[in-house]
Amino acid sequence: MRVGVLTSSRADYGVYLPLLKAIEADSFFELKIIAFGTHVSKQHGYTIDQIKQDGFKVEVQLGNLISGDSEKAISSIIGNTILKFSSVWKILKDKIDLVFALGDRYEMFAAVSASVPFNIPIAHIHGGETTLGAIDNKFRHAITLMSKYHFTSTVNYAKKVSALIGTKNNINNVGALSLDNLLDLELLDKEAFKERWNINLDIPTILTTFHPETISLEKNKVYAIELVKTLKVLTSNYQIVITMPNADTMGTVIRKKLEQIVEQNPKVISVENFGTLGYFSCIKHSSFLLGNTSSGIIEAASFGKYVINLGDRQKGRAQSNNIYNEKIQKRNILEAVQRIEKNNYNFTGKNIYADDAKTSLQIIDAIKKIKHLPNK
Repeated sequence: MRVGVLTSSRADYGVYLPLLKAIEADSFFELKIIAFGTHVSKQHGYTIDQIKQDGFKVEVQLGNLISGDSEKAISSIIGNTILKFSSVWKILKDKIDLVFALGDRYEMFAAVSASVPFNIPIAHIHGGETTLGAIDNKFRHAITLMSKYHFTSTVNYAKKVSALIGTKNNINNVGALSLDNLLDLELLDKEAFKERWNINLDIPTILTTFHPETISLEKNKVYAIELVKTLKVLTSNYQIVITMPNADTMGTVIRKKLEQIVEQNPKVISVENFGTLGYFSCIKHSSFLLGNTSSGIIEAASFGKYVINLGDRQKGRAQSNNIYNEKIQKRNILEAVQRIEKNNYNFTGKNIYADDAKTSLQIIDAIKKIKHLPNK
């Protein structure tokens, strides 16, 4: 089976990684990676190099289409990505049997949209979820409607996909794919992490990732200012490690504010791209997470970590009991930190996204059973 995988960013690549390894190791499959989006953006770390360093061949590499983060720039990126993929799918339509698309990014939406006239079967991972504070919510549901096969992370999300597409057929609830990384990766200890990243995690550390809220664009500057004020207070007791925001609308505004505090305060460190191993190792050794990234919602509970989830970007997404949902206000955030400190930083509850069986193997078993793919 000739399987394509669409990857547009460091975030989806890290989630895909267990599935990519499983496909590559199984002679039943021929893997074709299609890389685009921020993977080929120098500003965002040129993370296509990470894919190649991990030993994967990139079948198709689109040039950098990231041209800014204004409303007009994002709209132009969507249009240009659709145009580029019209040529990609024309070439690949008879050379590929199934294509995986993950999540909800606008770049992913554009790539999948261009595939529709070619009737290329799309398998969507992480459909049915809700994030009310981001325009990604619309892209995710649109990708679901354009896809033929579905792999969800919870039972309720499977029900949502069924309601969207009007059938229960071809829906598989498999858990969160990224959690397979915890079984497959040997995470770095503090010494090895320091050697690789020059960051000492013996110091109490807060891992911070903050993306813009793409529904409430006008508020992002205020949010960034408030977050930076809070981080300055927290540096009296903690080291702050920041992973920089995605290429979303208004992302540059937040990026510049974060860069300022990094320049001014030696206890605040920024990393453009840890890679999956580095990022998960940092979660493991951090005191807790702060921000509004999906990894706080989906993965952190499996590390026994609390998360202060800020604002509305992840609003509507199912959560484990390790999450403190707070307004982006200094007082609220500092009060949440105090509650985490009283709990000795240790969350012992269940991760609702965890599944008994490896998600990557469940996905492979499901697609091997597909009998009616084109060209088969």
